[in-house]
Amino acid sequence: MSNPWTGEVSLVINGDPRVMKLTLGALAELEQALSVGSLVDLAQRFESGGFSAVDVLALIGAGLRGGGTPMASDDLAQADIAGGPMAAARAAAELLARAFMAPELP
Repeated sequence: MSNPWTGEVSLVINGDPRVMKLTLGALAELEQALSVGSLVDLAQRFESGGFSAVDVLALIGAGLRGGGTPMASDDLAQADIAGGPMAAARAAAELLARAFMAPELP
């Protein structure tokens, strides 16, 4: 189970629940890998719906590494993600959002 207070997001990959988290190193890696000017640019892509499958896979891969369960890019590209591409995109967007804001109090 993930802890939103620490920026964690859960996603079921190949039948196994995985906890993802974007560390500072993972965020720097994303900027370089996705050739974005800043993370704000990447966040705006998600907010506007202009993100790509490459963006989603990069965020999930970085989140898995930050969460302590890395997965090779080729394996992730072939993985069965519960809920399909839409669930993957939602998890990626949630990861990015949680990296920059605290969750709301209940």
